[in-house]
Amino acid sequence: MQIPLEISYRDINKTEKLESLIKEKTNKLEKVCDHITSCHIAIERPQKYLNYGSSFRVRIDLRIPPGHEVVIKREPGNRNKNDSLYSIVRDSFEAARRKVQELCEIQRKETKTHPAQHTIAIVSKLYPEEGYGFIKTVNGREIYFHKNSVLHDEFKKLKTGTGVRFFEEQGIKGPQASTVQIVKNPSTLNN
Repeated sequence: MQIPLEISYRDINKTEKLESLIKEKTNKLEKVCDHITSCHIAIERPQKYLNYGSSFRVRIDLRIPPGHEVVIKREPGNRNKNDSLYSIVRDSFEAARRKVQELCEIQRKETKTHPAQHTIAIVSKLYPEEGYGFIKTVNGREIYFHKNSVLHDEFKKLKTGTGVRFFEEQGIKGPQASTVQIVKNPSTLNN
């Protein structure tokens, strides 16, 4: 990292084990994104005795150029009372890793987002056990897609009739859909 790791503790005993866990998880974040400019971690116990849920709060605040901020918060009371601080820290860093990875993919243009390049269609046939399906375009063409081409691991969310955007490319056996993305708002089908 270009800026050193900053960790603050409030009403929590700072231990070598906790420090080691944070440094290990931070190093894994660096492997996902090598241009994080700052990493602030706040760990606290705002209330010692809660009737329900965990009593720990963890906040991870990352800055990634140009001008992006990734913030992960785990609030007290939102988790099982028996969850250890270590499991909450691990969970927080896993959430941060997913967010940073998503941001870096967009920055590297691995996830194409220009709407003019997308074609709108609906899922016409689905074979979940085999991991593929077909989408029908506005002009009636059916195009093959594989589950690996569905963004954000959302293949399991697809149903016949689900609206999608996709990029078309030439496969070995003809046209196929790549970068298939579920259309969240049905009104976007007219755009």
